[in-house]
Amino acid sequence: MAEKEDTLVNRKELNPEASPQAAFGARLRRLREERGWTQDHVGALVGCTGRHISALETGRKSPTLPFSRRVDVALDTTNTADSFEREWREIKHGNLLEGFPEYVGYEGRAAEIRLFQIGIVPGLLQTPEYAKALANGDVWRGSITPEQAEERVSFLAQRQAALTRARPPMLIVVMDESCIRRPIGGPEVMESQIQKLADIAALPNTVLQVAPFGIGERRPFNLPVNLLTLPDRSMVSYAESHSQGNVDRESASVLPLLTAYHQLQAEALSQTASVAMIKQA
Repeated sequence: MAEKEDTLVNRKELNPEASPQAAFGARLRRLREERGWTQDHVGALVGCTGRHISALETGRKSPTLPFSRRVDVALDTTNTADSFEREWREIKHGNLLEGFPEYVGYEGRAAEIRLFQIGIVPGLLQTPEYAKALANGDVWRGSITPEQAEERVSFLAQRQAALTRARPPMLIVVMDESCIRRPIGGPEVMESQIQKLADIAALPNTVLQVAPFGIGERRPFNLPVNLLTLPDRSMVSYAESHSQGNVDRESASVLPLLTAYHQLQAEALSQTASVAMIKQA
């Protein structure tokens, strides 16, 4: 039975199109009512009050990441396309490409992270100054607001924190030579960024290689590629165009990317030679 406060007299009509936050609340109410659960019952499952659930459903309060994860457990939507965690990330980081917040959720618990990047240093390896310079470039072009630029840099810092957790992931990175040849933010920013790359290469859980221009047509990728190995040894890939990102967990499409990545590593410079090139840059 739906709870008493949701009578025709007191029930507030919701408009899911009013905002992403309103859509979150409307979906929470719909799934709760489909199960015949009261707000108090959902509150007990996720560790809050029924009044708090009511405030979230009607948009008077904003959801948090821990709350979204607990709701996913209660409603059995964890790690699905309809998860509340994914929706929270889209609310929090709405200026990011579609699919990227979902990928970041996997990235934060991956056992191994494989990256290939063209043109810019991969986000997980960027200094704050380098990241700010890139974000400010997008502001200058009018593609994002200054506030969104700040959110983007803050979001990147949260992602980088995953590399310093108690059991950090194995990080395997191949950068196209263009990543270290393209100046971003001026000489001081680049000098600091180059030093950080050298420091990261020295870590025991990191492999850093440069794919030189000389490999030509033997480079298997023409777009950035992200490959994750999760704790259960399943794999996730993420690739993006200028307008959309795509997360894929189907082994039939992910495994060929892994094979191509190994081929790329074979063509790239060794880590020692790569660090020498990076420092020379």
